[in-house]
Amino acid sequence: MSGAALLLFGTVAVAPAPAAAAPRCGPTGTAAPTETPWPLRRLEPASAWRLSRGAGVTVAVIDSGVSATHPALRGQVREGRDFNSLPQQQGQCDLAGHGTIVAGIIAGREGTGVPFSGIAPQARILPVRVLPNTRTTVDEGLPGEIARAIRWAVDNDADVVNLSLVTLDRPDLADAVRYALDEGVVVVAAAGNRQENQQDLPAYPAAYPGVIAVAGVDEQGGHVGSSVSGEYVDIAAPGLNIVGPAPGGDGYLAEPQGGTSFAAAYVSGVVALVRSAYPDLDPAQVADRLARTADSPPDGHNAEVGHGVVNPYRAVSALLGHRTDPPPDALAAPAAPADPLAWQRDVALWVAATGALVAVLLLAVKPILDRGRRRGWRPGRRPADPTTTT
Repeated sequence: MSGAALLLFGTVAVAPAPAAAAPRCGPTGTAAPTETPWPLRRLEPASAWRLSRGAGVTVAVIDSGVSATHPALRGQVREGRDFNSLPQQQGQCDLAGHGTIVAGIIAGREGTGVPFSGIAPQARILPVRVLPNTRTTVDEGLPGEIARAIRWAVDNDADVVNLSLVTLDRPDLADAVRYALDEGVVVVAAAGNRQENQQDLPAYPAAYPGVIAVAGVDEQGGHVGSSVSGEYVDIAAPGLNIVGPAPGGDGYLAEPQGGTSFAAAYVSGVVALVRSAYPDLDPAQVADRLARTADSPPDGHNAEVGHGVVNPYRAVSALLGHRTDPPPDALAAPAAPADPLAWQRDVALWVAATGALVAVLLLAVKPILDRGRRRGWRPGRRPADPTTTT
């Protein structure tokens, strides 16, 4: 990786358009799914929606662009920025389809008649296009371009930055990540995918301090073999057999090989839920909340899945002692189980109290009874008044 770096993990097969075809901004995909995708069944984000749907939160998707016209994203995508010489597209042209899938996973609308939604359906997407496709190797200039994209997103009111990409470790990129964190913006990044015969090496920007680095799991909850392992991995999310909206129409794209790109998107969606429910939390507190509420692996934190699989409901509802706990609509804590011996204790207390009262009455009456027995129960006479004369 001395002169180039593979940016994104997971590819979208894009058939070349006929020469005479009108240009379109991305692949059209295939028919919509007829069953709820397994990641949504696994994570059950709807269980958290009574508390938060991500309202008021903007997630910057720094990627291959994001379609603003797909039904699942219509009305969800802000005007963005294009760093690939297509300024007229405002980041909303996605020739690869990758960024649109990522955005759909984060903030896809619910209620479109398709069993698909994002994790945070009321969040907004800020599209920032930094690469033309997912099969491109890039030169030394791209880390700087990504750094500029991060700074631009922060300066344009992003609350969360999603980086479903990997590039070279460069000082300006590290500085941009630090700038985002210092400004209170949560940064989520893909932990990276192994290429064939590749060692588990730290992936950037995921390995920078303060970034939430996301690994992938399969439908059984096991670590995806292609997902890079390392001590910098913080948490995991679905990263295999992924489906999401296509940019060139109202179809959907399937990603059977998945990748940590999409796992990062699921975590960014949960971060949007948390930021909406707890707007005062800083990036470190958000990361701590995700870690402490994750579905922990049996052996605790490890290099494959970090603290475990992200859990949207617990991430939003758990009481962890933050100054904004609980959320405004927090569920009441479950009542303590009934005590089966409580009635016996109540009876015993009443018997003891009654016995004590009887004993006091007996002590008070005893002198009267003794005097009565001495007189033979005859009425007593009133003694004469010595001052009275007859």
